[in-house]
Amino acid sequence: MGHKATKLVATTLMAALAVAGCSQSAETTSASNSSSAQASDTQSQEQILIMGAASTRVLNDAISKEFPVEFNNAGSSTLISQLAEGAPGDLLITADRKAMDQAVEKDLVEEPTVFATNELVLVTTDPEITSIDKLVEKANAGATVVACDPQVPCGRVTEALVGDKNIPFASLEHSVTDTLGKVTSGEADAGFVYSTDAISASDTVITVPIPGAEKEKNEYPVAVTKSTQHPEQAQKVKEFLTSDKFAEVLEQYGFSPVR
Repeated sequence: MGHKATKLVATTLMAALAVAGCSQSAETTSASNSSSAQASDTQSQEQILIMGAASTRVLNDAISKEFPVEFNNAGSSTLISQLAEGAPGDLLITADRKAMDQAVEKDLVEEPTVFATNELVLVTTDPEITSIDKLVEKANAGATVVACDPQVPCGRVTEALVGDKNIPFASLEHSVTDTLGKVTSGEADAGFVYSTDAISASDTVITVPIPGAEKEKNEYPVAVTKSTQHPEQAQKVKEFLTSDKFAEVLEQYGFSPVR
């Protein structure tokens, strides 16, 4: 190859390498900008603490996929007591209006919004318990039956639906989670929980409908707390819980969305 040809090839190769370098640099810059934008978006979302009624624990994962959040799940009355005593919390979800009304009266929350309803059912591990009357018969013969304490929403609904049946309860629990746990662990033969809890434990319990339960549905209000340090982010999460997008999640877990 002659001197001129060699020089031409070298010049062409250098030009190609320069173009490739520019292209790679542009891609690197674009990727860097994209990563910076994503990091900035993540940093703009402040982590908040949701104080949620025990029966809403099944929704935690779905909420966590959308927002950086932590959860404190317990009986509604317990959560309200914690807030009143100065415990941190940005958003409060209770399992009925009465509990949220107490939070409003204590000036603990902003204006609440109802976003879902739930229905009480009977769960049991005994295939012979097929109705409330059969439950009463079995309970009087020694079967162990548990329910929520009337101080919490699931207990108030239980009292309204079967209070006149004189069921000899073995214990009254402080949350629906504890009530369900007694049945699934074998400590109790039957218990009164929400339909959402029954769905979550469907592999281990038999669900028995309660006559009139559709008339005593629990409403789930959500409200931003007045002590929140992240009011804007808490409001965004509240809006998400009341959105059409989240309505699909509610239905998946057995809640009825309120639109």
